[in-house]
Amino acid sequence: MSKDRALEGDVFETHVPARLDRLPWDRFHWLVIAALGITWTLDGLEVTLVGSLAAAIHESPSLRLSETQVGLTASAYLIGAVAGALFFGWLTDKLGRRKIFFVTVILYILSSIATGFSWDFWSFAFFRMLTGAGIGGEYAAVNSAIQEMIPARKRGTVDLAVNGTFWAGAALGAASALVVLDPDVVDPEIGWRAAFIVGGALAVVIMFLRSWIPESPRWLMTHGKPGEADRVVEEIEKGVAKRYGRPLPPLEYGPVRLKRRGQATMREVLHIMMHHHRERTVLGVTLMACQAFCYNAIFFTYALVLTKFYDIPAAEIGWYILPFALGNLLGPFVLGPFFDSIGRRVMITATYAISGILMLVSGFAFHHGWLTAWEQTLAWTVIFFFASPAASAAYLTVGESFPLEMRAMAIAVFYAFGTAVGGIAGPAVFGWLIEGGERIYIAGGFAFAAFLMLLAAFTEWKLGFAAERRSLESVSAPLAARH
Repeated sequence: MSKDRALEGDVFETHVPARLDRLPWDRFHWLVIAALGITWTLDGLEVTLVGSLAAAIHESPSLRLSETQVGLTASAYLIGAVAGALFFGWLTDKLGRRKIFFVTVILYILSSIATGFSWDFWSFAFFRMLTGAGIGGEYAAVNSAIQEMIPARKRGTVDLAVNGTFWAGAALGAASALVVLDPDVVDPEIGWRAAFIVGGALAVVIMFLRSWIPESPRWLMTHGKPGEADRVVEEIEKGVAKRYGRPLPPLEYGPVRLKRRGQATMREVLHIMMHHHRERTVLGVTLMACQAFCYNAIFFTYALVLTKFYDIPAAEIGWYILPFALGNLLGPFVLGPFFDSIGRRVMITATYAISGILMLVSGFAFHHGWLTAWEQTLAWTVIFFFASPAASAAYLTVGESFPLEMRAMAIAVFYAFGTAVGGIAGPAVFGWLIEGGERIYIAGGFAFAAFLMLLAAFTEWKLGFAAERRSLESVSAPLAARH
């Protein structure tokens, strides 16, 4: 086992990255995925519940929301997600990954339950905003922790698969809607409220799972705690070696030389983004904003399109969400391994471009009224089979683009900007277009979303970089290594 060693002054060498990357796949990695990756399942559950329950919430005698207000509550959720990502992203880099992913899940639990007790538009929007803040904070803390503890050879595959589990939550939300909106089972006014309350209560299980996850050793080493980082890795290695049954594989690369230093300042973060990694910043902004508009504009208003243009009853929306969610779930699992084998640049470009082209075709068919409700669902299922890994790859890209000391903040900034530009406006605009009742306006919205996906594909092809099977430190050197 290679040990860290001190050099002159505050400079030291550490094998922590190499030791983490050489580990064979183990139960420990599954625990990391289960305990932290559940974030995306929760987000999928939340988003789909609102999408599937949109008609029931619109018809609720206690809330009395218009179609435009339904879109605005979706935007409120995303405003909370933006604020939560920025605030908790900063805290994650300052205080550590572990502390923050406990705080964010508690905020989610309390806010989701409170949503079930909303009494008017403003209370519903406020509690949705707080729920979004919890989920936004989760994205920053959890994405950084997962990327830092998964071996480099599997990082792309795992990151895309974990982000893709958003759609497992979507399927769960759609299935739940079929029950809670069935008047033969429960009064819809009680049903939609129970969905939020039960969903929040179930998240308590996550607290137990996360108690077994250590602090990220990479965060510890870049924050001047090499001894603690070494002890955490040693504990992980002991457990893995015991289950592995033979000596661990040799290290594939040497130590990283670092200097003890404080937390990255906001000035440093902005300097790195605007000057040292300007092209990566442009790439990250483009990927995040384009996929956010495409996803949020369509998915948050999916139920309204089905009810308004295809006359689908609110209680049956879940049947149409399920195949759509399945396509989104399968995409990252089927195509994810190719992001580690073929490479990031080729796969990201291809998935964005294919989904954009197919969306143009689908929008044209929608405008001319050629599709039934099921054919429209099938079209979107195929489109988002490719769009889902593309969207997940946006998070992967921004996480790999910048130094460890600012990784959570970088993820938060790009998530916030992409969501603000593409996500907050999208649902409100599409809600307004749907309320207008003209297919040509909706088709125009689809065409604009398709154009953005094609723009993202072009940007990736021009500015994309190779990160597959490489350590995070070799893709972007830590700030502590620049001495």
